[in-house]
Amino acid sequence: MSDTPKFTVIDRRKIKAEEEQENRSQPAEPTTPTEPAAEPPAPSSGPRLVVNEHKPAAPELPVEDDAPQLPTAKESREQKAAYDASAQRIEDMVRAQNPAMGAQPPVNFEYLVQQFYVSAMIQMGAGTQEGQRPRVDILGARTTIDLLGVLAEKTKGNLSESEKNTLDTVLFDVRMAFLELTSMISLQAMQPPPPPPGKR
Repeated sequence: MSDTPKFTVIDRRKIKAEEEQENRSQPAEPTTPTEPAAEPPAPSSGPRLVVNEHKPAAPELPVEDDAPQLPTAKESREQKAAYDASAQRIEDMVRAQNPAMGAQPPVNFEYLVQQFYVSAMIQMGAGTQEGQRPRVDILGARTTIDLLGVLAEKTKGNLSESEKNTLDTVLFDVRMAFLELTSMISLQAMQPPPPPPGKR
């Protein structure tokens, strides 16, 4: 059994066109008035309430012929081998230009967590050059920290002790830094703005 997910592509334009065609082909059902017809409301220039009718769910259509095909296991293996060879060529070229540069560290789970850590800290203003005003992306930092939380949740029970310790430590550090930064932002927001220059 294949691990690749199955999905269906639905072209909603075709469904809409079929519904409109069915509505045109069906004769209107005669209605029997139960109440005397009320006078139509006088036209006004104000806003009017528009009620959308609930339409039944459209049936699923089979996958279209032009839907993208998933790569086969053989194609994936060949592509991975070509990628590895290309990446090795690039690394060899860079090291030939910079002989003092050592080999790049392997990209593993702990490396991924460290990349998230560095991104979150930079977004919170760490690493700013001396004398420069820190540039803070608090919403970006929150997103990066939340991504680390998703990573922790989805990998629960699947990590080695070392990987789990790295992830737990990084999450604790970035969340603490976020709390400190948001506390400082809140304090600054409560202070009155300084008077304009020249007025005392």
